[in-house]
Amino acid sequence: MNAHLSTALALAPRGVPVLPLRKGKVPFANCPSCLYTSCGGRPNMKTPGPCDCPRPCHAWAAATTDHDTLTGPAWASSWKQAAAVAWHPGGIGLTVVDLDHADAIAWARRTLPTTRTVATTRGEHWIYRGAMQSANAVRPGVDIKSAMSYARWLGPGTGTMTALPDAVRALIVKKPSPVRPVTVAVPTGGGECRHRTPAYLERGIAMAEQRITEASSAVHATVYRTFLAVLSAHGRCGCLTDAHAARLFAAAQTKGESPQHCSDAWTNARTALGM
Repeated sequence: MNAHLSTALALAPRGVPVLPLRKGKVPFANCPSCLYTSCGGRPNMKTPGPCDCPRPCHAWAAATTDHDTLTGPAWASSWKQAAAVAWHPGGIGLTVVDLDHADAIAWARRTLPTTRTVATTRGEHWIYRGAMQSANAVRPGVDIKSAMSYARWLGPGTGTMTALPDAVRALIVKKPSPVRPVTVAVPTGGGECRHRTPAYLERGIAMAEQRITEASSAVHATVYRTFLAVLSAHGRCGCLTDAHAARLFAAAQTKGESPQHCSDAWTNARTALGM
């Protein structure tokens, strides 16, 4: 039996989801239609294993503990060509902090609690109990491999595994981008003003800002729909100013939208309204 398949079959009964890797630590293209944009990229697929594709899916989503899948005909040729075994840390509730060089290891020793450690070709894997979102290049030489990601299996490692610390979780938290000033085309008016008092417009802008800042998902769509609503209600009489638009853009940028995304959403909303 292939040595890598033997390793996989030893890990699977212990609940470790595994898959074969070809040369270069790259997964096999089990499902060409999912290649590089695997089913793991869909928000509704949060667990490893076969999806609706005719063959086991690509990358982390192919990782499995199922003996029949591992030994079945779909992967027979892959195991013959395999250069390594990979595993899905998030699938077993773990997180790997991948330290790629000596400086990264030194940083981890200064910053993170000790845990189980596995030596790699160039550095170390530090393994913690607890899963989280994966991310690459969270700092120089440091990747996070957990949910929807895979790591090369290099052995069980040494040391006692400890709980995932907040210091690791914090590595993927993005700081808000500085808000950049924007220049946008604001309708010059010509229609009947329905505002009666300045308070009506101010209340509308404040509600729009709140709608954007409170968005917990689908930020792109929320920004566009909010711009559309504001322009529909206030964009034809000339009362809407550059300052009002800048407030909406600033709210969107604090949610991670780029100035270009804001400008595109504003332009698309004006086009949709025939402005």
